[in-house]
Amino acid sequence: MPGKLKAKIVAGRHLPVMDRASDLTDAFVEVKFGNTTFKTDVYPKSLNPQWNSEWFKFEVDDEDLQDEPLQITVLDHDTYSANDAIGKVYIDIDPLLSSEAATVISGWFPIYDTIHGIRGEINVLVKVDLFNDLNRFRQSSCGVKFFCTTSIPRCYRAALVHGFVEELVVNEDPEYQWIDRIRTPRASNEARQRLISLMSGELQRKIGLKVLEMGGNAVVGYLQCFDLEGESGLVVRAIGTACTLDKLIPGTASNNVTHPNTAPASNACNSPSKESKEPVFSEDPTHPLSVPPTPLRTLPSSSSPPPFSPSKPCSRQSSSSDTDLSLTPKMGMGSGISVGKEAGPLKTLLRQQAQSALEQREFPFFTLTCFPPGFLVHIGGVVSARSVKLLDRIHNPDEPETRDAWWEEIRQEIKSHAKALGCHAVVGYSESTTICEEVCILSASGTAAMLNPRFMREGLCVYSRFDDASPPSCGFCHIPYDEFNMPFPAQLTYCYHCRRQKVPDVLFTTIDLPAEAAVTGKGCLIQARLCRTKKKAQGEVNATAISNLLPFMEYELHTQLMNKLKLRCMNALFGLRIQISVGENMLLGLASATGVYLSALPAPGGIQIAGKTPSDLSYDQHISTMHKRINDTIAMNKELYNIHPPECIEEVVGSPIPDRQRSRLFRSTSESSDELSELDLSHGKKDAFVLEIDDTDAVEDIQSLLTDAPMPAGFYSCNTEVMPGIYNWTSGLQMFTSVRVYRLNNANLTNQGLNKIFTDLCENLLKSLYFKLRSMIPCCLCHLNFTVAVPEEELIQVAVTAVAMSFDKDTQLAADKHHLKAESVISIPPSPSFSRSLPFSPPHPVSSSERCSPLPEVRSRSLRSTRSLPCGAPVTVVKMTPLSFLPRTRIVKYLGIINMFFIRETTSLREEGGVSGFLHSFIAEVFAMVRAHVAALGGNAVVSYSMKECVFMENPNKNQAQCLINVSGDAVIFVRESDQEAIPPLITSGQTSTTGADGTT
Repeated sequence: MPGKLKAKIVAGRHLPVMDRASDLTDAFVEVKFGNTTFKTDVYPKSLNPQWNSEWFKFEVDDEDLQDEPLQITVLDHDTYSANDAIGKVYIDIDPLLSSEAATVISGWFPIYDTIHGIRGEINVLVKVDLFNDLNRFRQSSCGVKFFCTTSIPRCYRAALVHGFVEELVVNEDPEYQWIDRIRTPRASNEARQRLISLMSGELQRKIGLKVLEMGGNAVVGYLQCFDLEGESGLVVRAIGTACTLDKLIPGTASNNVTHPNTAPASNACNSPSKESKEPVFSEDPTHPLSVPPTPLRTLPSSSSPPPFSPSKPCSRQSSSSDTDLSLTPKMGMGSGISVGKEAGPLKTLLRQQAQSALEQREFPFFTLTCFPPGFLVHIGGVVSARSVKLLDRIHNPDEPETRDAWWEEIRQEIKSHAKALGCHAVVGYSESTTICEEVCILSASGTAAMLNPRFMREGLCVYSRFDDASPPSCGFCHIPYDEFNMPFPAQLTYCYHCRRQKVPDVLFTTIDLPAEAAVTGKGCLIQARLCRTKKKAQGEVNATAISNLLPFMEYELHTQLMNKLKLRCMNALFGLRIQISVGENMLLGLASATGVYLSALPAPGGIQIAGKTPSDLSYDQHISTMHKRINDTIAMNKELYNIHPPECIEEVVGSPIPDRQRSRLFRSTSESSDELSELDLSHGKKDAFVLEIDDTDAVEDIQSLLTDAPMPAGFYSCNTEVMPGIYNWTSGLQMFTSVRVYRLNNANLTNQGLNKIFTDLCENLLKSLYFKLRSMIPCCLCHLNFTVAVPEEELIQVAVTAVAMSFDKDTQLAADKHHLKAESVISIPPSPSFSRSLPFSPPHPVSSSERCSPLPEVRSRSLRSTRSLPCGAPVTVVKMTPLSFLPRTRIVKYLGIINMFFIRETTSLREEGGVSGFLHSFIAEVFAMVRAHVAALGGNAVVSYSMKECVFMENPNKNQAQCLINVSGDAVIFVRESDQEAIPPLITSGQTSTTGADGTT
């Protein structure tokens, strides 16, 4: 047999009382894998049994090791009745199948029950012995590494990036398959949870097989999603970027975990690959790949293998999305021509060959959002596609052609949009769905881009961008399309950095800020929120109504984003994510992005208001008042975000410009001069952004721009990994998840009323976070991931996951540093006996309709990274963060992917503290189970953590509720840069259902 799985049950602790007569439990354990089941002896009358069983051995195929989880069931023995279930533990075996991962899974696992939650812990040891079978990889994808992070993992380097991989599996949902609709809560939940675990393992194995066919060994940016289609079935799908990764040898290259935007802009390696004998960089200081004559750090050539180098074509059988992006031209391979010496015609030829190679691929998509400097030659903008489908029943789980065809159609549309923008690839690509009854909305988005063929031809070190310093570059801002044949109306100007190429006046992207980007001031979170009512309908009528609403909703969301961007005197959005959630009688839209001021783009002009209604004195005064408020807000935002763009072009480029060329610098020659003369609304030396008022709704929309509450002093927020303009991060870090559920009291609300409720819900959620994190000032909320849903007719659910990061106070906050010295505990050295508590009171009264939970007011934790239990076993404190790194640490090993799905149901909702008490305890249990599984692998942190699904359903009349949560991340081992361990502040008290990643609330 290809493999042998061994499991040993050691002990249990803190089990619940199952025998009311003795207040004890007669516990035993069933260990099941596949169709084989073993049982331990019954340990009588104890809440802390010591089984110390023998090794249970399972002889299985390695394919089953990837598909099946090890299922451990703890039961209470009854002599005269059926045994009572205490709870279950599912252990994923896949992390043990890689040669670089852990060799044993050993630790205390929470015993989880879908009705009662965590009910004690069990100590388990698991080992896998794989035989040396030459055909093993033909049957399974053992050894393929999976990473949730959307950048190259920290202790790896990319030898090849093959391209886009996707897969989906379908099945019937056990929740809707019970005979005569007679549902047993525990039985259906456990059947559903087991099926989802099986489908997740099967999906990961199939993705791995595609990667092996392509010649790769890893999937980066792995995104797995669950589509709960109700009676139609259950779909589990995943996308990712296939790569060939090489492990970095310790000592050959720095692995310092500093994000590219946490320090001055960095660049790629200063030395070429082993095969290249000539310099790889241009001496032109304006070239995207140029480096300074004396870089701060130079990696030896031996540590810089080519991340994108020629690869042999691999055989493919059925996958249409296996895209090999090793774009080395057929001509000139290994010629060793240096970048600085290339002739113009050769450059053009290489670019055309690279573009042709990419265009020939069916889906030239990247799920990555972070790239090395110079990799992105040009960015065209955001491309997106949505489609409304009517769900039909899945008749044959082995033939998911219908769902495949749906996504094939969406991806082809995305590719055509990118081609229309003059681009041959899509980066920062993601897919999502929203389902209500029999209607499903499929969404896909990414950023159209032109990639640099030099990366594929010469080979540059991806990872070195974290170590070197280089001057800023503007190449990625230049338009890739023809200015005389633009796909959409736009205002173009010459680049404010190089004066040679045209740039747009605003740039929207779904990726993180490139490392080489020159940014003025700091960034900020920009959100657009929209709610629209619709009539209740069924079938095609409902799908048609939603289809008619979608284009207008997306247009309004983009309009709000543009208005708020101009109001903050910024000109670019990064990390853009637009969600459309559908309910029975409404549609919710939420767009989140990080606004920045790119120095290469023109400064946004002022905002002026133009009214179409008949003017009178009072109306003109009202317009004048609003215009003054807008100008005051712009001036305040300039100071708040430290945005001080130069007033003249001469200050940017350093040399005067003749008057004849000045007009060409500001306006594209492709625009009509007649059209320009009609709109004479200049604002200083720059064009004004005009808001037109044609009805009362437009007035309210403009007023809503001015009602966004400003952030408290010392706080910043963004939805990207780090805040642009902030570099000096400390190790003070706190991850949190918060969920709010709002029940609408009035079913006849208008669009304006719903918009206000939705906006206030999001704003109050942010305000509560600012209040609870005030001890961390100066602080930045990074990777703010908002998820909105309409789980029921009268419910609106908003969930947010983020990490609060502290940074060293700059000169502007020197006074605040002295004032807050007593509260800040970011740099206190570790002490075995030190603990602290922060009793807080709620910032403002909260209405009962927001369903907020009463949380403990005092919490404390030890400062040590490990603590000892009464039994003497050390327990590692596992840190969790949605970022791909931990500040001032070094990731030394990736242990595997964590992808877990949990279901929790209650029939005593009021007794558990209502909706918020139920959600709070469930999220805390999810954190505990994730930390336990990571610690059992030997890890001490989870990076790239995300909560992809949080489906909540409530029946207050029957005192019932159910919630489904899917979380994922990368289990890692990190070491600190120094022995000084900083203390992450706690989030305590408050009125929202908020749970800290390290067990604090």
